[in-house]
Amino acid sequence: MKIIIIYPSWPKLNRQTEFHLPPHGPVCFAAAIPDDIELSFYDENVQAIDFDEKADLVAFSVMLTCQIPRAWELAERYRGQGIPVIFGGIATMLHYEETLQHADAVFLGEAEGRFEEVINDIRNNNLKRVYNYLNEFPDMNLIGSARRSILNRKLYNYRGVQMVDLVHASRGCKYNCFPCCTPFLGGRKFRARAIDSVIQELEQIDNNRIFFVDNSLAQDDKWEKELFKALIPLRKKWISHPIKDDDEILDLAAEAGCWYVYQAVFDTSDHIRKRVRRLKERGIGVEGTIILGMDDHDEDYIKRLVDFLLEIDLDLAEFTILTPFPHTPIRAELEKEKRILHNDWMRYTGAEVVFQPAKMSVDALQKMFFYAWDTFYSGCSQNFQMAKMFLKVIEKEKADGTYKGSRPRRSGWNKMTGKPQ
Repeated sequence: MKIIIIYPSWPKLNRQTEFHLPPHGPVCFAAAIPDDIELSFYDENVQAIDFDEKADLVAFSVMLTCQIPRAWELAERYRGQGIPVIFGGIATMLHYEETLQHADAVFLGEAEGRFEEVINDIRNNNLKRVYNYLNEFPDMNLIGSARRSILNRKLYNYRGVQMVDLVHASRGCKYNCFPCCTPFLGGRKFRARAIDSVIQELEQIDNNRIFFVDNSLAQDDKWEKELFKALIPLRKKWISHPIKDDDEILDLAAEAGCWYVYQAVFDTSDHIRKRVRRLKERGIGVEGTIILGMDDHDEDYIKRLVDFLLEIDLDLAEFTILTPFPHTPIRAELEKEKRILHNDWMRYTGAEVVFQPAKMSVDALQKMFFYAWDTFYSGCSQNFQMAKMFLKVIEKEKADGTYKGSRPRRSGWNKMTGKPQ
């Protein structure tokens, strides 16, 4: 039996430097497929799909809402060829009723220990319409190393620089942030993988640069400390979402190779200022993630917020517009207030206003989104800032002997001076 896995393309965030990371969902899904199944994989963001390739099943791994319309389009093409299609992934779970109109089957939930049921049903010509494992989470001991062998590694470089590999050490999130669908998808309980299993997976990755895509590493202090201690001997350089703002944990993170973290910046408080400073004091970079369009935001507030970001010396900033994705608390609120403008999912990118703001017009918020990007990067382009971040990690790698020779080039690196340009 042969399965083709497809990761569809999607419109990239306006103003953001375009680069492509090895996708995480498909390689985790592939690891749940029995070894005797032949696999073929296409990441449409970096390669063309060969529609003439034959298969017994086409599986769409879909992460983003703005990715799902393209997945539906591709699915119809395969179904027109008589090849059955199944959908899985985050966006499938958020849009499964619509997706059923374009698929032979949908798989809801986490695949480990469950996808053999689908394989058996295909072999028996009895594919079900819905495989529903939402809120029925697998034993975490079933989650091993992702199947990265399906990737063409050469496609995931940016200007000659080796991009990060994505790994998760836990699932679920005990927090319930208003713009986030994680409670619906992965539950409110923090579910940690065995640290030995995480370390074993990292040892198999021939890449010194890692991105922990966990919703938050700051959910269990004891586990977080044990993870960072276990990372120290590997000498990997890694990125993550928030880590605990605690002296011992921050010191361990720095020793364990923390390169930079994503830090939500939701106001201009001393709390945020202190948090960023404490990370940077330890040599940990900070990329601010900033949502624009909250109900207390007007144009003057956004201008002050951007000034604050420049003042606290963030290394990078990523601005998005508040987007009411399905199954999030904010969508329920905006639906109740009749403030959602449309459900054109291709435009739910985080770069376009799709709801009525409270203190601005739609056009004003869109204008302030571009203002934020352009003002923050007015003195130094995002390309340049990214190059500086990679230069820092190269310096760390050279210091501990793990540098493998990749470096920014052309617009990111000046060969004459050896400095970013």
